[in-house]
Amino acid sequence: MKKQSAGNDAPVAEMPIYIRSVGPVLGSGDRQYLRGKLGQKLCKFVPAVERTSARVEDINGPRGGVDKRCRIKVVLRGLPSVVVEERHEALQAAMDGALTRMERAVCRATDRRRTKPLKGRSRALQTAND
Repeated sequence: MKKQSAGNDAPVAEMPIYIRSVGPVLGSGDRQYLRGKLGQKLCKFVPAVERTSARVEDINGPRGGVDKRCRIKVVLRGLPSVVVEERHEALQAAMDGALTRMERAVCRATDRRRTKPLKGRSRALQTAND
């Protein structure tokens, strides 16, 4: 993955992205597409992301149906990991759905960290008022 800019022209460190395909589901073009989209969607969260892994598999094999699954796990620094999964008949649709859900989930998780009150602050205010 190339180094990208975070909007303020500061270089963004590379983020480890692991992609695993169970069976012959993921071709090299699909793998590049998934890697590029993961980098694009997560570039604004790079300081909070430790690593990302994606797993693509064909659940039903040759039987058909809603059988392509894309599961993405994002390990965040100081927060619980975010795991999303999407199933669809078409591999591209499963990947796109999982990528969209992953971006929203990571955004929510990092926003919670910013709005969460500090634990030690209330005790410090109480002792100052006493």
